Amino acid sequence: MDFPASGTTENLTTAEQWRALFSRYSHVILVANSDQVNVKELQAEYPPTALFVFFNKVYKVLDEQFSGRSLLISRAQPGGANIVYRQEVADVVKLFAPQAFLGIMNIRLAASERLNTSSDYLGTPTGHLDLAGFCADFYPQAKVPTSGFAIALWLVDQALPAKIILEGFSAQRSEKWRVVAVHDWTFEQVFLRLFERVGKLTMRGGIATNSYASLASRFPELPAAEISSTIAEVLSSRLNQTDAQVDKLISLTNVLRSTDEFLRRLKPKFLKKTKA
Repeated sequence: MDFPASGTTENLTTAEQWRALFSRYSHVILVANSDQVNVKELQAEYPPTALFVFFNKVYKVLDEQFSGRSLLISRAQPGGANIVYRQEVADVVKLFAPQAFLGIMNIRLAASERLNTSSDYLGTPTGHLDLAGFCADFYPQAKVPTSGFAIALWLVDQALPAKIILEGFSAQRSEKWRVVAVHDWTFEQVFLRLFERVGKLTMRGGIATNSYASLASRFPELPAAEISSTIAEVLSSRLNQTDAQVDKLISLTNVLRSTDEFLRRLKPKFLKKTKA
């Protein structure tokens, strides 16, 4: 089988062009920036015909150069992609073997986000996919979708011959990396798990058996809506209790946060990342 050469993303701009590229592979594996990801084990599990798709700050999951067929998705922001304005492009790109690296897919999901050029990415072959408004009709208002979620949905919509695999899409916080509040992680998990259950994609490692589904058999006299509303009632109560405790923690850490902000302002200018 012939595969796209390195740098193939250069000047790709249409959904049809991107679909043709992804269709050449047996598996399209989306790798989230998560502590749960073991890239060596992941690569060993899939054939050389698989394409591994990484996102933005790949140094979160790669500590050495990745040798497999790869693609980097870089999300646009109002001020341009974060790896561009933080001057991290060189640090990110060097983690891909040049002979197997297709280049960058620069995507945007809102009209306010600004796409970047190949020169912004230090000459790295770059294509663009404009998905502004793609999730607007169903994603919770006042929140924005993550790049991984949007691309997973877009790939499913393309009805590719390739199998779509998600790795590390757990939405779990870790000691090293935070979960950004601007995204609705709960909604995304529900959506992706439903896709898994209907066979549209695979969340590597599978998803746990839904213990709540067995409640219907335990309470046959109750309609499904009654069981669902009871579950929602309990979850709402627990979230309210959690919010109250978080408020207390915020109050208790006011002095610590003020000290942290003061020390950050004292950070020498030469240690700060500046916009390109």
